[in-house]
Amino acid sequence: MLLPLAGCKVYSFSGATIEGKTINIHQLENKARNVVPSLSATLSQKIQRRILSQTGLKPVTDDDADYDMTGQITAYEVTVTAAQGVQVATKNRLTISVQIEFKNRLNEKANFSQTFTRFSDFNASQMLQSVEGALIEDIGNQLADDIFNKAFVNW
Repeated sequence: MLLPLAGCKVYSFSGATIEGKTINIHQLENKARNVVPSLSATLSQKIQRRILSQTGLKPVTDDDADYDMTGQITAYEVTVTAAQGVQVATKNRLTISVQIEFKNRLNEKANFSQTFTRFSDFNASQMLQSVEGALIEDIGNQLADDIFNKAFVNW
């Protein structure tokens, strides 16, 4: 006996619920006080790759997309997280925050505007420039996962 399928949602192996077919993912604007020239493109590509690889959505650049994602990088900061003695830093932390506005034109209840923040620590003896690429890679992957989960995975 065959049972009819209720609704027309597609469920992926990632646990994502996909109702639409198209998405417009805009490049992130870099509004952070400290600007790394390649950061906007790098984070935008990571988010786009994560979403497209897990959903099967078709990327479009028009205003009629089923989903629309815009955002901006709001923070790129290095802070001291651990010190030895009174004045010697032993660990530093790179923190990146991204403000995302997500519109689901098929289900307005799924719309959101949220800031996502992730960080990665590194030894204070290392120059930021020598580890920055690896830190951005790590933080970017975490941010892409967080944004994907918020937009498409309803646990």
